Amino acid sequence: MIHKILSDKPTKLFLALTSFFVANALIAECIGGKLFSLERFLGLQVSHFSLFGESGLSYTLTCGVLLWPLEFILTDIVNEYFGTRAVKRISYTAVILILYAFVMFYFAMHTPADTDFWIGSKAAEGVPDMQKGFSAVFGQGMWIIAGSLAAFLVSQLVDVFVFHKIKKRTGEKHVWLRATGSTLVSQLVDSFIVLYIAFKIGNDWSWQRVLAICMVNYSYKFLMALLLTPLIYLLEFCIERYLGKELATKMKHAAMGKKEAA
Repeated sequence: MIHKILSDKPTKLFLALTSFFVANALIAECIGGKLFSLERFLGLQVSHFSLFGESGLSYTLTCGVLLWPLEFILTDIVNEYFGTRAVKRISYTAVILILYAFVMFYFAMHTPADTDFWIGSKAAEGVPDMQKGFSAVFGQGMWIIAGSLAAFLVSQLVDVFVFHKIKKRTGEKHVWLRATGSTLVSQLVDSFIVLYIAFKIGNDWSWQRVLAICMVNYSYKFLMALLLTPLIYLLEFCIERYLGKELATKMKHAAMGKKEAA
C-alpha cells in the first residue's frame, strides 16, 4: 500500500508543492530581517517621496518580499488542483513549522557559546563577536514574528476565498483573473496586517506611517503579481504534462467540489 501511495502522481505532486511551499515560507522569514534598496538593486537613483503626509519614503524592502510572491502562486496552483482544504492544510503546516524553527532559533541563541574559539573566529572579517552576530540575524523581534505569521495565515485564507469566488463565476476560463486577482487582494491584506501588528501595536507607529509604508510595499507586490502571471500558465502546463490532461481535469473538478459526469 505504501508503494502505491508513493507512486501515485497526485500524491507526489502534492508532496513536492507542499515541501517547496513550506521551505520557501521559512526561508522568507529567515531572510526577512535584511533590508535592501529596490532602486539601487535595479541600478536606479533612490527617489524620496511623500505619501499620506509621511515624507522621506523610498523603496526600501525586506529580502523576504523576494520570495513571498512565489507563495501566493503556489497557493493558487494547490487551490486549482487540490482545493481549499489542501491550501489550508499546507498553510497551517507552514505556520507550525515556522514557529518550531523560531523556538529552535531561540534555544540556539541562548545556548552557551564557545568562548575559546567561536566568539572571535570571524574578527578578521569584521565580526568581532559571533554570538552577537548570530543573535542579531536570528533574533527577530516578537512583534515582527507575530505580525508576519498572522499576516501570512490570514492572507492565505483570503486568497483561497477570493480564488474560489472568481472561479465559480468564470469556470475554467481566465486563469490569470482568479490567480492574479486573488493574489492582489491577499497581498494587500498581508501588507497591512504585518505592519499593523509589528509596528502599530508593537512600536506605536502613527496610522499615516503604517498606511504609507503599506502602500509602498503593496505597490511592489502588485507589480510582481502582474509580472509573475505567466508563471501560473507555465506551471499549469508542466503539471498537466506530468499528470495527463484527463487526470488534471478530474482533479480540478474535484477541487471545486464538482462531480464527474457519468
